[in-house]
Amino acid sequence: MTRLSDVATGMRSKNAGPFWITVDVFLPDEETYHRAATSSLTDPIAVGAQFSVDPAHIRVFRLPELHVIKISLPRPRAQGSRGERDMHAGQQFVPLLGLHIGSPRKS
Repeated sequence: MTRLSDVATGMRSKNAGPFWITVDVFLPDEETYHRAATSSLTDPIAVGAQFSVDPAHIRVFRLPELHVIKISLPRPRAQGSRGERDMHAGQQFVPLLGLHIGSPRKS
């Protein structure tokens, strides 16, 4: 199977306030977007397992016209709090890179 890191044209994570992180996944075309949008990337249980977050708190937003999937989740610690290690949440997308997405359709 193909991993997300093999097909995403870009990924970024950022603050969505002091208590939330948003991950943006940019995909190159409609077919790849569809594969990712129907994979474990959009499954709150799979995403929650990657971040040790209750799946009930995972929010997934599909933007098919842009070939983008956005995932929002609570930060493990509030931004700037003691023990918080990524003030801008810039590296939080990394656990998603290894998620498997479906193979391309065969013609």
